[in-house]
Amino acid sequence: MKTITQRELAARSKAVLDDVEAGETYHITRNGTEIAEVRPLTTRRRFVPVEEMQRKWRTAPRVDSARMRAESDAFFGSEERIAESDDPWERSRDQGRAHG
Repeated sequence: MKTITQRELAARSKAVLDDVEAGETYHITRNGTEIAEVRPLTTRRRFVPVEEMQRKWRTAPRVDSARMRAESDAFFGSEERIAESDDPWERSRDQGRAHG
């Protein structure tokens, strides 16, 4: 942990934030009194390795699409649902053919 003044933080904010991103914690003082702590977020990662994603995917619960549809219909109502045969992607392809 490092201690710096409010003025130092203002003057060196990029360097301080680079240090924080690398894991450093700063205490900020004003008039000799500590008033704030700047520290890295605890679980921030820039990416998740492929192996970890595959492992999580294999252990993820299965999705019951019929149950999910029933819950969705119960919550939102099924009256205005788009028909199964009314595929919006097909409509856009058909419109593209008509204009082409």
